[in-house]
Amino acid sequence: MARGRETTVVTRVEIEYCVPCGFLERAEEIQHALLSSLREQLEEVALVTGDHGILAVRVEGETVFDKDDDEYDVDAIVRDVRERV
Repeated sequence: MARGRETTVVTRVEIEYCVPCGFLERAEEIQHALLSSLREQLEEVALVTGDHGILAVRVEGETVFDKDDDEYDVDAIVRDVRERV
């Protein structure tokens, strides 16, 4: 029997960002931080275009960050995603 660390694979992390607002850089910063920190635990980190000021991060459909409700802090976003992995 092989021994190894079991990991939970998150099916999808989605970062939706407002194109007209110029939030692509922030979305890419979040994506890079997530992939750097949790690369082996994440199956996909998708960038999704949006509008109307959206900047949100969802793990399997559950919102873990919304700029309307939360302070923008990449480290806090990574911690919140890690809690759900």
